[in-house]
Amino acid sequence: MSGKKIEPHHDELFERELLPNIDALTTFAYHLTYNEEDAKDLVQETFLKAYRAIHSYVEGTNAKAWLFKILKNAYINQYRKKSRRPTKVDFEEFIGYQDKDESDIAEYQDLRTEIFENLLGDEVTVAINALPIDFRTVILLCDVEGFTYEEIAKIIDIPIGTVRSRLHRARNMLKEKLRKYAVSQGFHDKRKKNRLDRESE
Repeated sequence: MSGKKIEPHHDELFERELLPNIDALTTFAYHLTYNEEDAKDLVQETFLKAYRAIHSYVEGTNAKAWLFKILKNAYINQYRKKSRRPTKVDFEEFIGYQDKDESDIAEYQDLRTEIFENLLGDEVTVAINALPIDFRTVILLCDVEGFTYEEIAKIIDIPIGTVRSRLHRARNMLKEKLRKYAVSQGFHDKRKKNRLDRESE
């Protein structure tokens, strides 16, 4: 615990800028733990740590990103205490993605509007939860919570290039998992449709 004293104005700052993020933190924690009680405990621990470290928070900055970073670290520490670690995957084979042209990565930018905003439901939740933890985390932070690549890099302590490559791969994995469900809901793969149209000409 920090030895720095909590000043009276810190309580007001905590309630004004940090507490409003509780719903977003709870949702993120649940996607990490799959358990309501564990998620609540994780959020409670996050706010406790945040309150103790309130002197290091700069008023008016990105409180949500700051809290998500604390939650992510608390989650990792939980696993270490239980002698368990989050599912890890070898990202070396995906490093090449970070060198791809932006237009290639941009092909998947429609995912948020065409999948998340229109089809978000139980099937999407199940598909997200089925992703390996590192891929699931970047999808949640970017496409659900709306963090920028720079913010995500700071939250999970990885280079921006790695954020891009993980997100690119995660979207591919999620899109495959949701393909059948999406088609049943009227969503069509535009690139596949265009290719078939060209072949039929």
